Amino acid sequence: MPNHDIVVIGTSVGGVDALQKIVHQLPERFPGSLFVVLHLAPESPSLLPEILERAGTLPAIHPRDGDRIRDGQVYVAPPDRHMLIQRGKVRIMIGPKENRHRPAIDPLFRSAALAYGPRVIGVVLTGSLDDGTAGLLAIKQRGGIAIVQDPEDAYCGDMPRSAIRYAKPDHVLPLEQIARKILELVHQPVRVAVAAGGTGGLQLEVEAAEMEPAVLDDSEHLGEPSPFACPECNGVLWEKKEGDLLHFRCRVGHAYTASNLVAEQNLGVESALWAALRALEENASLNERLAERARARRASATAEHFAETAETKKSQAATLRKLLLEGQFHVSKN
Repeated sequence: MPNHDIVVIGTSVGGVDALQKIVHQLPERFPGSLFVVLHLAPESPSLLPEILERAGTLPAIHPRDGDRIRDGQVYVAPPDRHMLIQRGKVRIMIGPKENRHRPAIDPLFRSAALAYGPRVIGVVLTGSLDDGTAGLLAIKQRGGIAIVQDPEDAYCGDMPRSAIRYAKPDHVLPLEQIARKILELVHQPVRVAVAAGGTGGLQLEVEAAEMEPAVLDDSEHLGEPSPFACPECNGVLWEKKEGDLLHFRCRVGHAYTASNLVAEQNLGVESALWAALRALEENASLNERLAERARARRASATAEHFAETAETKKSQAATLRKLLLEGQFHVSKN
């Protein structure tokens, strides 16, 4: 009878420190495999495998596509690539971004749930917004075990709070207790059968992350059309529910939870406001110069017109500046 030997961990803000503390407590002969997604900027080189190796005794690598899964190994998703799991091997692929990230946590969690069902332990650590929640739901639905860091103990409690709200984890623990719980669970045989119900929806989500044309070309599989456009490619977003969590995916595969879609829209609004502020200030400056030139020509009516226009643009710019300074549209990208 197999044990709970597939451990998938997702984190973002504050995650490097949290991961170091977990691997530091795991023994050299760890009887399972760890798969880690940390949100990274796509252009940044990742030193996370080296950092985790120095923190503990387990070897850590950025796997290559098709690498065999081995016990006692830490697999870290490389920058700008999703890491997925198939039976016995790791898949590394470029795939569409999910929740504004590549690598993203949910594709890893879903693929682990599909491939290994109740053998999976899913762990959500510190991070912003809610990446990992939908994937943790899939792990629970397939009979796996869900562990979430106590939000009060996390550097950023957003991801843990979302996972607790929607996925109803088996264990909510401070960081210092998570490695101990993982060790306890990996030594326990799986006694729970795979939860009843088909894997069709989960299979489709995993295939969408793999950019399977047969899935992405079939709009019925994507859900109901929504009135929203994909922030990444401007295509139609299709709406589905994962438990109580609202989920959106476009035809080419970009995916968002509702919270991440709002965050991405806010970033678009903020960018538009900065562009509008620049345009208004430039327009005000131009009208002031035109007013000065008109005064030099003694064209008082024309000068007054340009001066009034300049004042109007300055007032509009001040309103936009106030909105931006109040930070109403600022959202973390992590």
